[in-house]
Amino acid sequence: MTDIIQLLPDHVANQIAAGEVVQRPASVVKELLENAIDADATEIKLIIKDAGKTLVQVIDNGKGMSVTDARLSFERHATSKIKSAEDLFQLNTKGFRGEALASIAAIAHVELKTKRAEDELGTAIEIEGSQVKSQEVSVTPTGTSVAVKNLFFNIPARRNFLKSDTVELRHITDEFHRVALAHPSIAFAFYHNGSELFHLPSENYRQRVVHIFGNKTNEKLVPVEEETEVLKISGFVGKPEYSKKTRSEQFFFVNQRFIKSPYLNHAIGAAFEGLLKDGYHPSYFLNLTVDPKTIDINIHPTKTEIKFDDEHTLYAILRSAVKHSLGQFNIAPVLDFEHQSNLTTPYNYKNKAASAPTIEVDRSFNPFADEANTKPPSQHRQFKKAPAASWESLYVGLESKGNNKQEDFAEVAFESDSKTESIFSDASVETAKTTFQLQQKYIVTTLKSGMLIIDQNRAHQRVLYENFLRHITIKEATSQQLLFPLQLHFTPGESKIIKDLKTDLEHTGFVFSGLSEEEITITGVPVGVPESEVSIILEQLISDVQNDVPDANFSATDLLAKSMAKSLAIKNGQSLNGTEQEHLVNSLFACKEPNVSPTNRPTFITMKVDDIEKKFM
Repeated sequence: MTDIIQLLPDHVANQIAAGEVVQRPASVVKELLENAIDADATEIKLIIKDAGKTLVQVIDNGKGMSVTDARLSFERHATSKIKSAEDLFQLNTKGFRGEALASIAAIAHVELKTKRAEDELGTAIEIEGSQVKSQEVSVTPTGTSVAVKNLFFNIPARRNFLKSDTVELRHITDEFHRVALAHPSIAFAFYHNGSELFHLPSENYRQRVVHIFGNKTNEKLVPVEEETEVLKISGFVGKPEYSKKTRSEQFFFVNQRFIKSPYLNHAIGAAFEGLLKDGYHPSYFLNLTVDPKTIDINIHPTKTEIKFDDEHTLYAILRSAVKHSLGQFNIAPVLDFEHQSNLTTPYNYKNKAASAPTIEVDRSFNPFADEANTKPPSQHRQFKKAPAASWESLYVGLESKGNNKQEDFAEVAFESDSKTESIFSDASVETAKTTFQLQQKYIVTTLKSGMLIIDQNRAHQRVLYENFLRHITIKEATSQQLLFPLQLHFTPGESKIIKDLKTDLEHTGFVFSGLSEEEITITGVPVGVPESEVSIILEQLISDVQNDVPDANFSATDLLAKSMAKSLAIKNGQSLNGTEQEHLVNSLFACKEPNVSPTNRPTFITMKVDDIEKKFM
């Protein structure tokens, strides 16, 4: 029998390694931006075409590379960051494993131009699928330019897994935000299809957060500063009233590297305990600085997960620091049982001497004497006593009528309760008896064959979903005008989502009078939608677009109808009277697809009499 184990060719091994490092264009953006930062660049440009499928280019003014380094940088496990395994625990750079450029070159067309400051001429290299096509001397500015074209050109299956341009651009934007927030001292520029999306100058951390998420963000931030022997914390958390349903504004940076940590996120949630509404998440932009020896960042291919040496201590410090900031800036309510506000001396009485109170007593005052015989109490004050009526006058006009007791009671009339007929017919009363609400979550009613149990939230979602779809399709939805225009503030990215869905939103009944990058003005809302629910609906819609967009062939109309139905549907725990229960049941079975909710979950179940009888056997 022949041997069956064999070594893989280098180009196949590189393609397999690329599957771990490069999942989508955003992965290429992350790796190239981190390489530019490691090269000590102060200005970085990111140029994207067709959401990275056609071009991802990063231009920096960093140190550049020599001819030998430029050629060697595309070899697997070639790196200048580490020389031994022990160096993994002394890392102060982004890339260190030497896999990024080799993996990218295996699945794309790559053009590299680089030059050091001390060199007169630079180097230009072209690689296609790990094969070096050309290497020559080039006239290029100091720094490095890496252009990645036609991603996954030699792996069509991987390219087919890419989502729509909208989704891929959102992932690229998220990676750009993470790198830009971690390095506010570096100037960044971001271009997509020739238009500038972001232009961030070198600035402090607060300015960087405001430039990325909009000017309105400035008033939402609460600074957090804490320094201990094991951990240094700096950054900001958002005020509780500006919390969101999404986690789009949650950023942890450990030693200037973005990470995801559910454990530390729980610490922030514990600090905000009692300050947030159900289903809402706090915003935070926190930089954590720890000793590199106490963390292991080599546990995940994308290096977004880190293993800490002592997580419990970090949890306690982080929770306390955030809670202290919320209390220090009067965000969280503080109870001081030792302080009494009525004993606090006003500032204008600070230097005044206390005056002793004087007491005046009228020793000749007799409360039983008549007013005529009462003398003035003193020369300073006169006490006036109200004339006391004789107690006998209280009974004047009352005569004994002992003989007429029967007549008095004959004249007494008693009030009777007025009878009002029911607004609804007897049929509705009977229906109310046949429907029953279980635990304010399910509606139970009877069938010929047994019992029907309806989930009120899902059922109402189905009813609203089909109504909104009908309104959007026929474009005849009615709206109610607001007395005062409603102004809502969003980040530039969120405002763009609303702009893209503006036409469909208007077909449901929304009326917009202004749409800017950070502010949206609404003058009309769909009939039946409370004004207080408008911001919740739009936030839910933005969240659904950001997280639940399937692919390029999704329907914006369908997504909008689902999102609005989810926001406005009757919630579990809401009590319904018999008429409301009947109306919901009838509306559900008038739908085209009453069996499932808009998210394809069952709206009701049935229990036959035979099944119930089996329970008693």
